[in-house]
This record gives sequence, C-alpha cells and structure tokens, in this order.
Amino acid sequence: MPIPMDAPAVDRTLLRDDVFRRLRDAITDGTFAPGEQLKDSELAAWLGVSRTPVREALLRLAQGGLVVAQPGKSTCVSTIDLRAVRDARDVVAAMHELAVRESARSLTSGDLAKMREANARFGEALETGDVEAALHADDELHAVPVAIAANRAVEVVLDQFTPVVRRAERLRFTSLGGAASVERHELLIGLCERGDAEGAASVAFDTWHTLPAS
Repeated sequence: MPIPMDAPAVDRTLLRDDVFRRLRDAITDGTFAPGEQLKDSELAAWLGVSRTPVREALLRLAQGGLVVAQPGKSTCVSTIDLRAVRDARDVVAAMHELAVRESARSLTSGDLAKMREANARFGEALETGDVEAALHADDELHAVPVAIAANRAVEVVLDQFTPVVRRAERLRFTSLGGAASVERHELLIGLCERGDAEGAASVAFDTWHTLPAS
C-alpha cells in the first residue's frame, strides 16, 4: 500500500474522531483506491498515532461501507456498490430534508449569506471543473441548516453516509448539474429566507435525491 509522504502527522492528543476523518477523507478523495489493502500499522505510522485509534476508525468505516474488514485478515477499501450508493443517497436526502424543515425559520441573515457565498463558489468551481472545490462548497452550503437544526442524530447519520455519496461523485464526476444545481441552491435559500420550511425541505430532499447513483 503506497503511503502519501507529504501529509502532516496527526497530533497525538487529537481524538479518535480526527483519525477517522483523515482516513475517511483519504478514501473519498481517492488517495486510497477501491480494492486497496489498508494495513493498520502503516496507517498508524502515516498519521503518527498508535494502532488502536486506527483500528477503531477502520471499524467505523466498515459500518459506513467505505472499507471491507475481515477480522484477523485484511481490510480493503470497498469497491463502488451501486445499491449501497443509492441507499446512502436516499438516507442523506431524507436527513437534509429533516434538517432544513427544522432550521428554515431559524436561519439568520448571516446564515443565508454564508449559503449564498458558498453557492457562488460552487458555481465558479463547476465552471472551471474543480471537483474538490465544488464538493467542498456544496458541503459548506448544506452544513449551515444542519448546524442550525442541531439534531445530533441527523449529524451522525450524515457523517456516516455522506462520504459514500461523495466518493461515487468524485469517481464519476463529469458535471454536478451545472446551472441547474446553482439555481436549485438559490431556490432553497430563497424559500428559507421566506420561512417556507416545507417548500425548502422539499427542495433539499430533491437536491440530494436527484444525484446520479449509477
């Protein structure tokens, strides 16, 4: 397994969640490819931590479907499973629908401005074909109502299943819907601004549920 040489080590005082996020991101951004074997000793050396938080992270990644772990044997990055991607997409769409319904009437002008700014960066990234920037801006936009909803269950589910959807998007990226995606975001923001929680929730659901899963 080739280990990146340019990544900074994780501070030993960081929580196991940080190790999980580093490994999750390395899988979703393609640093570790589908089918690649992951060795906890090598990962621990790369991150500068003990093997314990790495093993715990790999178990969490297995629950989310990003790795396939065989106790006592090897752990590999999972291949893209279309059924798993569809299932994850549907769950993620439902969670964003719930988050927007709970938060739409509580979003401040500052919150809405953050969403609009993120959407502007999203559109710019689409125009230049910058996949990482587009997905990062999209995540920032949708993170605003999720944060305001402050529903821990929603946050946990999204943390587990959004990477499955994002990984598939990165591997198949040609377009994130272009102008249609930007316009859908603007519609979402406008409905939130008007306090139309049900309308905004419906748009949030459709935004995620229309993502291709094949």
